[in-house]
Amino acid sequence: MRDDDDFSKIVKGISKDKIVKKAIKHSPGLRITRQDPFQCYISFIASANSNIVKIRMCLEKLCRRFGTKIQFKNRDFFLFPKPQILASATLEEVQQCGLGYRSSYIIDASRAVLSEKINFNFLKKTDYQTAKESLVKIPGIGNKVADCIMLYSLEKLEAFPLDVWMLKILEKYYSDKFDIDTKTITPRKYDMIHQKAVDYFGSHAGYAQQFLFKMERDLNGKKWL
Repeated sequence: MRDDDDFSKIVKGISKDKIVKKAIKHSPGLRITRQDPFQCYISFIASANSNIVKIRMCLEKLCRRFGTKIQFKNRDFFLFPKPQILASATLEEVQQCGLGYRSSYIIDASRAVLSEKINFNFLKKTDYQTAKESLVKIPGIGNKVADCIMLYSLEKLEAFPLDVWMLKILEKYYSDKFDIDTKTITPRKYDMIHQKAVDYFGSHAGYAQQFLFKMERDLNGKKWL
């Protein structure tokens, strides 16, 4: 957890309007986690074009097949696989975890870490744009996945992940501030909207994204926009 965050300062900084204030009030206990970078990196590559249930199932299979087994309170658990283990796995072995076309991405991404093409310590210390440019060079990582990895594990709290749902939220509440076209979003359009979000919400824009997303999903239930 990000227990060292000055949460009061963050909330004050992102409270730009009544909508985001309502979202904060809706989920006052919401926090962004500080995940292990490699686990976050692989998990979001695995999440592309999938759903929560399938993602969880695939990652559990990946851990069972490639992770170290430990015991806690007489129960078996499997740790997340190490980069060197996934880097040496065969395509067929990873595919057996239900990851489909993402299997080759996971192997290649693991090899990128071993070769230090991806260096998490460097990515944590460098600026947002440099980190993003490094990540999107890896097959399977686009703008949204890169933003998720940076927000949850690389100390980039200005990262503002944009998917079709988040675009609809911005269109619904902020059409006067964001030029939104929810049908298509090119890389250039993504960068433009992201910059507008950071300009508006500030250096902790990622927190604003989380509060808005959580509120809208909770309020709409199964209808979800």
